[in-house]
Amino acid sequence: MSESYWFRQRRYGLGAFPANWKGWAFIGAYVVLLTGVMSWLTADTHDRHAHPLAAVGISIAMTIVFVYVCWIKTEGGWRWRWGDDDRR
Repeated sequence: MSESYWFRQRRYGLGAFPANWKGWAFIGAYVVLLTGVMSWLTADTHDRHAHPLAAVGISIAMTIVFVYVCWIKTEGGWRWRWGDDDRR
């Protein structure tokens, strides 16, 4: 079974971008979940109070997991790239 990568390395700089629908779906799920959790935790309704510190902690944890999954699902790994001349 071949390994399926969701992201490809960038040509310049550090990081990756989606290589197929799974990468785009993962980014979309992250944005929707993060937005939902932040809206729920920062809403000050009549039956509960807002929890901004919990929102910050959860957003940091979600972002760490997001970056880790992107890193392990990137073809070629992450490192600084200089374009086509990648020998610097």
